[in-house]
Amino acid sequence: MKTIKKVTHAFGVVSLLCAACSDFDEVNTDPTSATIDQSRVEYALNKSITDAQQNPDVAERSFVLNWKTAARQHLATGIAGGTYNNDWITAYYNQSASWQQSAALAIQLADEKTKKGLVGHDMEMIPNMKEVARIWRAYLMSEFVDNFGSLPKEAFQGENPQFNSAKDIYYFMLDELKDAVKKINPTVKPNDTEKNYDRAYKFDFEKWIRFANSMRMRLAMRLSEVDGVKAKSEFEEAAKGNYIATNTDNFAVAERSGWDALTGVMTREWNAQLLSATLRNLMLGLGGVKTLEVLSDEKYQTNIKPADYIGVRYEKHYSLYTNDPCAGFWLDGLPQINDPRAYALFVVPGDFDNKEFCAYPSWDNTAKTVKRDLLKEDKTTVLETIDATFTWNAPAIGSHGDAGALNKVYTFNGTNPRLALKYRNNTSSRIFFGAWESFFLIAEASVRGWSVPVGAKEAYEKGITASFEYNGVSSFIASYLSSEEYNNVGTSVSWEHTEEPAPTKTMKMKDGYTKETKDFTYKYPVASQTLYGKALNDKLTKIITQKFIANMPWLPMESWSDYRRLGLPFFETPAVEQPLVNIPTLNKDNYMTQTIKFFPQRLKFPADLANSSPEGYKQAVEVLGGPDDVFTPLWWAKKK
Repeated sequence: MKTIKKVTHAFGVVSLLCAACSDFDEVNTDPTSATIDQSRVEYALNKSITDAQQNPDVAERSFVLNWKTAARQHLATGIAGGTYNNDWITAYYNQSASWQQSAALAIQLADEKTKKGLVGHDMEMIPNMKEVARIWRAYLMSEFVDNFGSLPKEAFQGENPQFNSAKDIYYFMLDELKDAVKKINPTVKPNDTEKNYDRAYKFDFEKWIRFANSMRMRLAMRLSEVDGVKAKSEFEEAAKGNYIATNTDNFAVAERSGWDALTGVMTREWNAQLLSATLRNLMLGLGGVKTLEVLSDEKYQTNIKPADYIGVRYEKHYSLYTNDPCAGFWLDGLPQINDPRAYALFVVPGDFDNKEFCAYPSWDNTAKTVKRDLLKEDKTTVLETIDATFTWNAPAIGSHGDAGALNKVYTFNGTNPRLALKYRNNTSSRIFFGAWESFFLIAEASVRGWSVPVGAKEAYEKGITASFEYNGVSSFIASYLSSEEYNNVGTSVSWEHTEEPAPTKTMKMKDGYTKETKDFTYKYPVASQTLYGKALNDKLTKIITQKFIANMPWLPMESWSDYRRLGLPFFETPAVEQPLVNIPTLNKDNYMTQTIKFFPQRLKFPADLANSSPEGYKQAVEVLGGPDDVFTPLWWAKKK
């Protein structure tokens, strides 16, 4: 009796054996030695999709501590400060290899069954499931190569293959997606049992085609700055097909309570996941919608500040060695104007009655502690006690040195806006691709002069609209889209409004030490000194700014990738009150002029790879095109 072949490990580090069992119905035989008739393609595919949701161990270390930190989706220095943890990287590396292994097994099973001969319903379903597995494997490969920069293309085919360059992997993934779409028959209908083994789309093959075309657009756009001809041709062809255009077609997998692969990726209580300075600067002032309209309850009203008020100046309690335009300020209230999604994503300090207030960690009271001290220079005497109730702040990451040591407020758990509970309590669905991204990709393609089915403005506004719908703030969309108000970094919403902001503007401030009200000259970032280097309010900046906000909080990898590719949207330089040992190129003399060496570009390979597969490690670094370093740019990324 014929048995299926083992799909062997290909990456090094540890030996991984695949168990292609159903999460719903355990298989009594070892699937790597089961007969062809006993093994099911959908079991292996289900295992790959399920496990890739990331169990709490790898989710905390990869999704939260690496991806969200690198993407500036929350307040954390970590890898954004150049540091890395080999154990965290190894956990993701091994897990990703396992997910890809299960996808490869699904493809192998489909081929073996087809060779043996298919009858009845299987004649239609198994070939389609193979194409689904190819689409899903392409996604997994993209995730891996966008982290590390190279990958064995021929992995899991019976022997240890060579590592391939990111360019080779991207060409392979684009070919796979294109071919899989051609071969899927969207009219095939799964039976009720089969639907249970596809957590994303229940084997609705028309939706898998949409996901494949959207993925192809994503990957094609990744090549826009390094391989423009290939990027254009692939994108234009993919955009002619059906893509994810409504939130009902989003690629999403439901989370659940417990401790397994379907546990929510952001549920670990010791990660505060507070508002970042990057997000605060992008959202504050953007869109012209008043906080009073969004937070209409009377309890907020007395805390809303005038539009021309920047806050209280405490220059002795923050580092000023960052190009964050709000460096040194504490906003002692709520902003007059804020992107309405801000309050859907984050809950203000002290808003304990809000059903979305997240009180993590549950074992202490730090989330509900809103009063903290600023100390005098003797580090013991209290200068002032700050009440953070109904305030909206986020400091720059990095080193605030001795100034930060006197400030017991600025990074404390209870004194900053915090990610809403719905993203942290296992009740959401993790999104891998949202409709907004399809439209922002098309808008960018149109700006680049590529042939696409939707005009740039229409696509841009459809992307924002899809994001507003997802966040439950659609009632504000009309006024938002017409707004010419600048955010903190000089970007507005209105598509037609591309006028750059004046270099400075006069705002009101309060001196934190004398309590006097004074004028303050607010300075927007200097476009030529940003990593993007071109403008603060051109059309591409608008698109990527909106894409960044829309990707909160499910798509940190995409936001990180956009920044690596374009230098957009604006990321403030980490504060360097004291040197950051893991960003040796950044110092007090050059922090205003950004380079790629100030921002992480990739994950290093696990340290054990060189021992477990010396030749594999050598090849991986060779095709990377630079040293195995956090700051080595990937093939498709900016190089300076």
